[in-house]
Amino acid sequence: MKRIVLAGGCFWGVEAYYKRLKGIINTNVGYANGNTVNPTYEQLINKVATHAEAVEIYYDEKVISLRKILEHLFRFIDPTSLNKQGGDIGIQYRTGVYYQTEEDKIIIQEFIDERQKQYHNSIRVEVLKEENFYLAEDYHQDYLDKNPYGYCHVNFNLIKKEEAK
Repeated sequence: MKRIVLAGGCFWGVEAYYKRLKGIINTNVGYANGNTVNPTYEQLINKVATHAEAVEIYYDEKVISLRKILEHLFRFIDPTSLNKQGGDIGIQYRTGVYYQTEEDKIIIQEFIDERQKQYHNSIRVEVLKEENFYLAEDYHQDYLDKNPYGYCHVNFNLIKKEEAK
């Protein structure tokens, strides 16, 4: 089992999307790579904390590769947008891939470099070593399961039938 942390705008939709994929074992929403210890959602929206809303993903690399996980991220984000996805604006909605190993860093950077050729504007997805990840409050975990009509900028129809659990 492997782990990666992704930011793709509002974490509710990102988590719900990845939970639908074969090979994804577990997900948690939280706050990554910011300036404080154990931030709260209130601190993010009040611009006290500088973390990204992110999703911690545990996956079976024999079923889904890191590269495929990144391909999915690029299906539902605008990788050239800075601090904005869908209707959400602010640094907590920035896009990013936060890795722990040099092996993952190489895969991520090669993927980004390949994808850049498809865009006129620069890709704005952060690629950084994970400095910290803190779980979000309980009410944010599995939010769209609990609130199926909640806001979501992610299009779940981008998941192909053979990719879904």
